[in-house]
Amino acid sequence: MANMMDYLDWRGDLTFTASGFNEVDNLLFAELVYTSFDGIVTGQSEAEAVTLAEASAAFWEQNSREEILARVSMTKAAPFVLEKMAKTERFRDVKLWGYVNDISEEEQSQFAVMCAGLPDGSIYVSFRGTDNTITGWREDFNMGYLSETPGQLKAAAYVEQMLGDGSCPVRIGGHSKGGNLAVYAAVHCSSGLQDRILAVYSNDGPGFRRDIVEGAAYQRVLPKIHTILPESSIVGMLLEHQEAYEVVRSSNSGIQQHDAMSWEVLGTSFVYVREVAAQSLMLDETMKAWIYQLNGEEREQIVDTVFGMLEAADIKTVDDFYHSKWKAVQELMKAKSHLPEKSQKVFAKALKLLWSEGNKTVRKTVKQVVGEKRR
Repeated sequence: MANMMDYLDWRGDLTFTASGFNEVDNLLFAELVYTSFDGIVTGQSEAEAVTLAEASAAFWEQNSREEILARVSMTKAAPFVLEKMAKTERFRDVKLWGYVNDISEEEQSQFAVMCAGLPDGSIYVSFRGTDNTITGWREDFNMGYLSETPGQLKAAAYVEQMLGDGSCPVRIGGHSKGGNLAVYAAVHCSSGLQDRILAVYSNDGPGFRRDIVEGAAYQRVLPKIHTILPESSIVGMLLEHQEAYEVVRSSNSGIQQHDAMSWEVLGTSFVYVREVAAQSLMLDETMKAWIYQLNGEEREQIVDTVFGMLEAADIKTVDDFYHSKWKAVQELMKAKSHLPEKSQKVFAKALKLLWSEGNKTVRKTVKQVVGEKRR
């Protein structure tokens, strides 16, 4: 089935004047920011911007296709999306500026963002999702017990600094964690900037803690939030959402549906299905029941334990783990045996609870299915 690369073939010759901004354009910009623009998109204002075509040419002068294709991460397609966008009438003259790429192991934060100025005068602020670093993945898990992460605070500060004094219409979006950052930034920016926001896009991005989604600030932005999930969503179902979400069909299965390149496209829209797959709902119910039985200190200790093991095994990226799978597992087991006794007990309790809640959810689902058949 067709994806956003096919969309560029179909619609790439149409300017934004001929055909206005749509949800597939949103996903393209959310994917684009996974490209490393270090030293290429450096300006902090629109006056210092480079065009998308110029950025593509500079990127491919500095990088080889072979090296990028050898990566494990599903986001490795982003530079090829950039290349194809640069060849279209629709995107080649889009202006890029304000690129930030900040990874801090000390803060446990992986944060990247960029502004894209469209020919219609609007701006799309694109937040990067979780990249290939273990630091990035740790920040995702930290959302389970922190009221706010360093990345979320940076996201809110960024939009205010870059756009707070302007007057142009704004869209904010991202994929995966980038979608969460987009929503957080929109919720926590000034009311004047909120009034200029046309839409906020969370493309399979995790939600928030319950107290945040029930707060007045979140409720004010709620009508502008567009959450798009693949059929077998896992990441996007994490934590709490209050907004309605749409479910897109994917050519992949399971966790691989998180790859935005697998989302099916028809014309200017995604191909939608009626609801999230049953296995995703089961996983979501299990995870929420599990999380709410652990207090904040226990959640933090579990995250510290897991990522402490990864650190002890000298695993810094997803590629590190993938290219030495068996060795990595051995190192993790060795690291686990050296954990303090209290950490081992909390970890064992968490695993036991997760197993128990999983069994409860399966039994409940089977009972519902049998009951429906009897009717």
